[in-house]
Amino acid sequence: MSEQEQATSRREFLTTTAAVGAAALAANLGAAANVHAQGNDVIKVGLIGCGGRGTGAAGQCLNAGPNIKLWAMGDAFQNRLTGSFNQLNNNQNLRPKIDCPPERRFAGLNAYQQVIASGVDLVILATPPGFRPIHLEAAVNANKHVFTEKPVAVDGPGIRRCLDVFNLANQRNLNIVAGTQRRYQTGYLQSMQRIHNGDLGTLTSARCYWNQGALWSTARTPQMSDVEWQIRNWLYFAWLSGDHICEQHVHNLDVINWAARAHPIKAMGTGGRQVRTAAVYGHIFDHFAIEYEYPNGLVLHSMARQQEGCANNVSEAITGTQGTWTSAGSPASPTAYRITGQHAWTRPGNQDNQPYQEEHNRLIQAIRGGQRINDLRNVAESTLTAIMGRMTAYGGQVVTWEQALNSQENLMPANLTMQTPLPVPPVAMPGQQA
Repeated sequence: MSEQEQATSRREFLTTTAAVGAAALAANLGAAANVHAQGNDVIKVGLIGCGGRGTGAAGQCLNAGPNIKLWAMGDAFQNRLTGSFNQLNNNQNLRPKIDCPPERRFAGLNAYQQVIASGVDLVILATPPGFRPIHLEAAVNANKHVFTEKPVAVDGPGIRRCLDVFNLANQRNLNIVAGTQRRYQTGYLQSMQRIHNGDLGTLTSARCYWNQGALWSTARTPQMSDVEWQIRNWLYFAWLSGDHICEQHVHNLDVINWAARAHPIKAMGTGGRQVRTAAVYGHIFDHFAIEYEYPNGLVLHSMARQQEGCANNVSEAITGTQGTWTSAGSPASPTAYRITGQHAWTRPGNQDNQPYQEEHNRLIQAIRGGQRINDLRNVAESTLTAIMGRMTAYGGQVVTWEQALNSQENLMPANLTMQTPLPVPPVAMPGQQA
């Protein structure tokens, strides 16, 4: 059993809540599924979401061992599907592992259903996060193992759906590995072992950052519908990304939850849209500063910013009664992981493994060995932590964990098609929302 599965008392209410929904999902679905592709059987992989991250994840999955085939692919847009296939197929090392003819390459909003039904054993979910709960539910209902990118939802209803899926995956002995790759990174793993062993004493405060510059955008053409334009610019719409505190900063928030072995109980913060104000950037904020309070007294200061020309910082730090730990930052950073204080320790960041590859290695090993890894509850909690931050910044009010979890605000448009009229929501004005 992986560390991600270790149950603690702090999660009991979530498990109870999710179990009710999982029972409904499992009704009429029959007995638990057998684990697919154990031993040396070929593992057939389906890629759902063929952007840069999905294409990269597919390559890493194919490199995770022998007898793995890319069997099916799906994306909302034909050009991205074609570009992803060509990129993978042009790689001489990957080409022998690709068995994905045109009839198993699907385009459109329902492509995920066709990929799941194509005979795959494992699906990679790398579409914009707003679709993640729907795709997770469909994959696990169909008895597929899953690699899911983070975050796994953009609102409370999506998180509740993910918690239902977590329980159903456990019932069916299915593996779900999440793209919170720091949990597979040696420097973080060794750091957490020391923190959990008490090298910092009682944790009292923490800080975490994802401060960087501007990101890409896609110009709208006259032929693009509202939905196509927004999906092609998914970063800038809360229904698709959850805002950048959710889509990106979730990595850092996940580290603090991991260290604390808890999730926050409430959040208060601020944010705004100061620099990135053009219409092409949708309606999301370009900066957040959130204070989170944890049940054990730990207070976290969180900062996320996407503004060009400013100082960058992607890192975490945690202070306890006996010392302070700081991270190396990004996976490629040579900066050291350090503990200062009574239990001083240093580990060079450039001695890290390749965590993006390792998470796929672990997933394939688990499938082959008939083992189980289920990261979904951890990543769902970290995603909800980020959603809490967005909610307090957008509304200007304190938001509790229970309020965020039980929120009825569903950001996913109903009955979505490519032709659905979809006006851009107004920019949130703190203190002026109901």
